[in-house]
Amino acid sequence: MSQLNIKQAITKGETSLGIEFGSTRIKAVLIANNFETIASGSYEWENKLVDGFWTYNLEDIISGLQAAYSEMKQEVEKKYEVTLQTIGSIGFSAMMHGYMAFDENDQLLVPFRTWRNATTGAAAKELTDLFQFNIPERWSIAHLYQAILNEEEHVPRIRFITTLAGFIHFLLTDHKTIGIGDASGIFPIDESTKDYNESMMRQFDQLTSAKGYPWKLQDILPQVYVSGEEAGKLTAAGAKILDKSENLQPGIPLCPAEGDAGTGMVATNSVRKRTGNVSVGTSVFAMIVLENDLSELHPEIDMVTTPNGSPVGMVHANNCSSDINAWMGLFREFSQAMGYKADTEKLFSVMFNKALEADPDGGGLLSYGYFSGENITGLEQGRPLFVRTPESNFNLANFMRTHLFTAFGALKIGMDILTKKENVEIDSILAHGGLFKTPLVGQKMVAAALNVPVSVTSTAGEGGAWGMAILASYMINKDTDESLEDFLDQKVFKDVVAEEVHPDEVDVKGFEIFIERYKKGLAIEQAAVDNLA
Repeated sequence: MSQLNIKQAITKGETSLGIEFGSTRIKAVLIANNFETIASGSYEWENKLVDGFWTYNLEDIISGLQAAYSEMKQEVEKKYEVTLQTIGSIGFSAMMHGYMAFDENDQLLVPFRTWRNATTGAAAKELTDLFQFNIPERWSIAHLYQAILNEEEHVPRIRFITTLAGFIHFLLTDHKTIGIGDASGIFPIDESTKDYNESMMRQFDQLTSAKGYPWKLQDILPQVYVSGEEAGKLTAAGAKILDKSENLQPGIPLCPAEGDAGTGMVATNSVRKRTGNVSVGTSVFAMIVLENDLSELHPEIDMVTTPNGSPVGMVHANNCSSDINAWMGLFREFSQAMGYKADTEKLFSVMFNKALEADPDGGGLLSYGYFSGENITGLEQGRPLFVRTPESNFNLANFMRTHLFTAFGALKIGMDILTKKENVEIDSILAHGGLFKTPLVGQKMVAAALNVPVSVTSTAGEGGAWGMAILASYMINKDTDESLEDFLDQKVFKDVVAEEVHPDEVDVKGFEIFIERYKKGLAIEQAAVDNLA
């Protein structure tokens, strides 16, 4: 679009805004009706371990939202000489799962408990056994039931629980709603009704009935919406919260709030059956849209949904890029100490490409980038660990390949269950996340881990905030009865070229050797957890 056309689109409100709360960054992306990014803004933040729980405080949540929006708004003003006053549609997304509980006055009862907490093992196991449906420790219902088991004093006062995305949506619209994808990380979803599973809700109420709480589960969960539906409008109070300059006008329609898994599926055009995506960040997860139900319950596989309600097998590992980023910081310090100012992008490019020169299995080296507990491998806490034997081939290339392999180690264990035990067929995997900014390397590592062709599109770098903006655009721009799959295929991704990398047989065999070493070495990681306080 020309500068003039973009300016006119902004003035007329022919735009869509997506804001996503990631684990390390809040990002706002404004797109035009042709789905190109007009402007963006971001805010860096970090979770903190407070009283045994990983959390972000309310002040940071709101100030980060405002900062990301303000930076995006300033870019609009600078590039197009327009003050942003209206937007065609808005959508919010965030890290899935976690626990935000509110009282009758909509006051937060306990600090936000994020997906990263591995403190709900007893609750998750009991609910999994009760429902005969995998309830991961991250899920909101596991957090709620663990609070019940712990007899936490806030539980009787609960009147509403939601996710981070659901909270932001409520804050700005006064609607206690949630998108079905994010809802599927709160409580199991019934595919036929596109709503919470009623029989399981009754089971939960029966389980807790002796407690005498003044609420039933259905009363305190957000209402479920699917993609394309309107889930409220921006209130006057919400507009003032979002835009501190108070230029933004209320009344803008909002689409259902979604989780980062759903926006990742949209950003990679992976909502059709037999397609999937891998999203890489602080955590890593793969989402495979299933043709058939799984034959049995697998604790390593989360059953969630696409934003339009199709069943998805999700493999989620809590740890991915944090340890790599820490090592890159160390190498940056070294280069500075040697008198070289290393450009971050170049540093990552050089170091990642060294991995392509490595022995196929990483030369016998071993690493665990566990900053937190890892449910797939059964560790409640994490200790970043690097191990080698005297016989290992210890060089920079093998060091880098080992750290890239281990970033996908837990993910591979879960994905092997889908592909080798359940015989799930996958036509294509699309990948997105910062690790793929360096061309080819990340794709080759994932292709080796999953033994499936892996593609990266030019839009993948836009990430979840762009995917959320697409969902907001879908709500106001879809044709009558146009499915999300068709909207993505025929409009959003019609002319997008995907760069596909096929698995290399040598790399695949190398990863298989590495993963056996990775499994055997878990006892070393557990010992580090037990002995390194």
